[in-house]
Amino acid sequence: MKNYFSPIHLLFFIALLGILVILIQVELLSFAFVKLGLSPEFGLMVLFLSLLGSTVNLPITKTKRNTSKQAFTHPACKDSIGSPAPSLHNETQIFINLGGCLIPVTLSIYLFSNSTLSLSFTLLGIFIMSSISYVFSRPIQGLGIGMPVLIAPISAALVGLTISPEQSASLAYISGTLGVLIGADLLRIKDIFRLSTPYASIGGAGTFDGIFITGIVAALLA
Repeated sequence: MKNYFSPIHLLFFIALLGILVILIQVELLSFAFVKLGLSPEFGLMVLFLSLLGSTVNLPITKTKRNTSKQAFTHPACKDSIGSPAPSLHNETQIFINLGGCLIPVTLSIYLFSNSTLSLSFTLLGIFIMSSISYVFSRPIQGLGIGMPVLIAPISAALVGLTISPEQSASLAYISGTLGVLIGADLLRIKDIFRLSTPYASIGGAGTFDGIFITGIVAALLA
């Protein structure tokens, strides 16, 4: 008897595999939120709001920028701040992203206020992650500021486990999100001006790319 794998079977297998991957991701995210001391329902609500908020950029200010373009390259990077756009005027509009900046910062403040973390340990973790993020981030012409994907979450997890083993997940999330935000975004603003991009979004990488996902993965690893 001849056996074969029909297109219908293939489509069913792909759909089943997709559902399985989604369930695994949701389960991992739920586990990460539990490690942070949050209920899965609250965590998924934060995730959903961050997804929606990643499309919202709130204008802050405008500044004059350098009109001379300079090319930068860096392999295996993920966007953290800035986006490609045609040059229209000699100025850069600065935005702040709701899902990639404001929500993670708010969650970090909430986690700190509801944990036993000391202020000195928290500031030390943020300082270390800010330094690491600044060193490993690079300006990329036409893209913004990029950094290798796994550097931030692995470093943040190690920071949490080393400085405060009892509160490693919370410290990993806080130092990871705020460290990347400071080191790869705020301290790199001047590089955005050198790229002559018309606008820059702090935390504009959104939920699954950059700041927010760094905190989630760091909490899972810690």
